[in-house]
Amino acid sequence: MENKKLVFGKMENYKSNFKELPEPIKQFGGLIGIMVIIFITFFILNKMFGEGDELVAKMKIEEERIAQERKLNKLISSLPSGILVSFDGTDHFRLSDELYEAVCKATKLIPQRAIMGANFLNFRAHEIYTINGNKIDETFVKWDKEKNKCFAGFVVSGNNVGVDETISVSGEALSFLSTGIDTRVYFIKNF
Repeated sequence: MENKKLVFGKMENYKSNFKELPEPIKQFGGLIGIMVIIFITFFILNKMFGEGDELVAKMKIEEERIAQERKLNKLISSLPSGILVSFDGTDHFRLSDELYEAVCKATKLIPQRAIMGANFLNFRAHEIYTINGNKIDETFVKWDKEKNKCFAGFVVSGNNVGVDETISVSGEALSFLSTGIDTRVYFIKNF
């Protein structure tokens, strides 16, 4: 009991000493106290929710992707509008090997015309494509480093019409269509 009185008495002593301090020192002490509380709060929140190094790594990857995208967009806007080909013997704009790879990596679109052209060579894919209302599950354009060629294709399935079959049609993207804004696969050679 005596210990409680002693502790309580000391606290009263501290309170009276604090009240006697000048106002600027009290305000400064309050400011320091608030800053300590804020730092502790953010420390706890960072431990609970912060991703730290993972978040920084993700942000760097995203920044690199955006920089690459800008570079490819600049390239695409510099290309002439029209058909771009990767082979000799045509009046269309001939892509160098470096441009062919860059255009392939920048291209994301495969228009209906290229899909229909590739479909006719795969009867079953054309059949599934037709019965499911011309629905395409997925399209892709990929650069193959080993072959130094661009491959494009699409996946069709009949799942929505009761046909349990999925077919992937792919082939070499021989030409692209440049609109000045983007590039699209123009012709897929899959034979």
